[in-house]
Amino acid sequence: MVAPRSVRTTMVRMTTKRPDRPPGYQRTLVARDITREIIGAFYEVYNTLGYGFLEAVYTRAMVLELRRRGLRVEREVWIAVFYKGEQVGSYRADMLVESCVVVENKATVALSKSDRDQLLNYLRGSRLEVGLLLHFGPRPTFQRVVAENARSSDPAISAVSAPSQFPPAPER
Repeated sequence: MVAPRSVRTTMVRMTTKRPDRPPGYQRTLVARDITREIIGAFYEVYNTLGYGFLEAVYTRAMVLELRRRGLRVEREVWIAVFYKGEQVGSYRADMLVESCVVVENKATVALSKSDRDQLLNYLRGSRLEVGLLLHFGPRPTFQRVVAENARSSDPAISAVSAPSQFPPAPER
């Protein structure tokens, strides 16, 4: 058996003093200030109410808290989904804050992958880029979801509708 040769790489090791970023690079979050306020309101509501209420209770409390913080909030907003310029469906998001952040509230014991996927689909099917999944579970948690795609820059492909523009989806 032949002994393995030592291998040398030419890769530079990344450190805090030598990050893998171009000079002058600054990481910025999309809708940073708005999401910070929403997350602050989330913890305020959770610390006040605690765990165990229905999702509707937390949603109403979040609307009150966000409005107290000076943010515009719309509840149960219909988001149209388009395929090649044709509307093929719609989703109803729990909240839309400042017309740019979709907020989904969950009051379950644990989050599932489908909860995050649901929010990501809301973003993919619309021109919106940022969403927050707020979990009012035994331990409060949140997930920030960002979807950067062509739809977000082209409102002709997809748009967020006002609640009065699209009738509710027929129940089956």
